[in-house]
Amino acid sequence: MLERGIGQGAPPVAVHVGGCHMAGKRVHTLQRDQAVRALGEGVEACSHCRPDTALGVLD
Repeated sequence: MLERGIGQGAPPVAVHVGGCHMAGKRVHTLQRDQAVRALGEGVEACSHCRPDTALGVLD
């Protein structure tokens, strides 16, 4: 899931694994390749659900 900041057209703030309890209300589902791309473009991975580990994408 992709969490966005507050406001219309706000940039993404975090990538989460589906069902993460830390995800806010402004989330949208993503396909795997979209999540990998977002992480590669610098969107932070949630430190609780670790989507980067789940997707096999580590720095």
